[in-house]
Amino acid sequence: MSRIGKQIIKIPEKVTIAESNGIVTIKGPKGELHQKLERGIGIKLEDGILTITRPNDEKNSKALHGLYRTLINNMVLGVSQGYKKEMELVGVGYRATFENNYLELSLGFSHPVVMTFPPEVKVSASQEKGLNPKVYLESHDKQLLGQICAKIRSLRKPEPYKGKGIKFAGEELRRKAGKTASKK
Repeated sequence: MSRIGKQIIKIPEKVTIAESNGIVTIKGPKGELHQKLERGIGIKLEDGILTITRPNDEKNSKALHGLYRTLINNMVLGVSQGYKKEMELVGVGYRATFENNYLELSLGFSHPVVMTFPPEVKVSASQEKGLNPKVYLESHDKQLLGQICAKIRSLRKPEPYKGKGIKFAGEELRRKAGKTASKK
């Protein structure tokens, strides 16, 4: 069996799980998520413990077994606890402000970058004197949160020489040495 797929998922008290026509619906205090299952992959809920089943031991079935177990576990954690990401803008003159569901980023371009977000994602920005501006994102959907973070990061990726750009808080960047002048 798949090492990941055979692990159980403990369901918190306030979370409900339902399956109909190959679609798993998970509801919790933070929200509701849906996931379509491949044919043959099933779920079994007993006494607050969820297990994922597969039809056979073919390679594809084993891979899907672990995949869907992880996806469903992420959904359960999301609707019960939620996910948070913190991004940092490193660079002179970089700013972030959030008002009326619009995130405005000043990243050294000739114009500010304005972004809107779906209602599932809560965004805030802070800028304290002497520290880099930060953007805080929170959602119950891990996949959506990751996509939005990747989109924000793609606006100005951290460069390896000066370290300027948008990075995750606590992320260690691999820095490179610059050119050295030749001596004659």
